[in-house]
Amino acid sequence: MRSRATTPQRARAARAGTAPRARATARRTDGEGQPGRARRTGVLLILLSLASAVACCLVFAWWLPSDGERYQDYRAAESCASGALTRGDTDCLSTWRLTVQKTENRTAGKESVHDATLTYRDSWRGTVHFNGSGPLLERLGPGDRVTATAWRGEIMVLAGDGVRQDTLEAPRDDLQLNAAVGALAGLVAAQCLVFGAVRLARPLDHEPLTWEPYGRWVLFTLFGVCFAVGFPAVWTGAPWWTVPLVAVPLAVCAALRFRRRLRR
Repeated sequence: MRSRATTPQRARAARAGTAPRARATARRTDGEGQPGRARRTGVLLILLSLASAVACCLVFAWWLPSDGERYQDYRAAESCASGALTRGDTDCLSTWRLTVQKTENRTAGKESVHDATLTYRDSWRGTVHFNGSGPLLERLGPGDRVTATAWRGEIMVLAGDGVRQDTLEAPRDDLQLNAAVGALAGLVAAQCLVFGAVRLARPLDHEPLTWEPYGRWVLFTLFGVCFAVGFPAVWTGAPWWTVPLVAVPLAVCAALRFRRRLRR
């Protein structure tokens, strides 16, 4: 059976009708055409915006200063004097000779376990966790003797045969990642606030501020920009405040540029 030829006039009419149908489909999938549903979505988005704003404030007002202060205290700590531990002084660095009882060093899919179980004179037993196998953990075996450096009741470093490895408890100078998380929370709060306010003000017409494709693209861009700036800042040792200073304008410019492309 042969297909029927389409005249140029009918082809143009079909193409002209495609765009309105596509817009109508997008409106239906985004809740447009149902004012009550659009307003409820707007309220939820504003509540989500408030939660993200609170998270942003907590990062910059508590988490980041707390980690920074802990790292500085650790760097400034000195070795414990004789009798310091009997006085309960845990702000100094104490050293202990421990025995390795067993190690667990495996990576299977998303699960990663790098632990060492240690003992001290049959009076103490504990497990320390590492971020990876090297450079010390992969060399350890049952019965090996190691030197542990403790601070504030936690083992910070293990050393043996001239090799040292920090545990997961050791403070790290990676405040740039804290700042990236805070900047991301603030940007998500701004996006949810704008999208929610538009749905409350114009429940029947909030294009192009819909999830597909603008909202999804903007959200993924926020994640990408914040961590694309945060990780290089950690590697280069840039100050943490440079992360939001660079990431926020980049994310805003990317969102505005994509919106202009949608209008075209």
